[in-house]
Amino acid sequence: MDLDNLMTAKEMAALLRVSPQTLYKMLEHGSIPALRIRNQWRFDRERVKVWLETNAG
Repeated sequence: MDLDNLMTAKEMAALLRVSPQTLYKMLEHGSIPALRIRNQWRFDRERVKVWLETNAG
């Protein structure tokens, strides 16, 4: 895993055009690929790209 390839929750919410609250609800339901590093959520750009392609529409 390349740490430079990780996005923060704020960056991910902006990418998805959702509020941070909506993003955290998605995390609670396990509907989005994410990594928990210490006490913070991170999102791998490649995994997110695949997830978006799979779940688009």
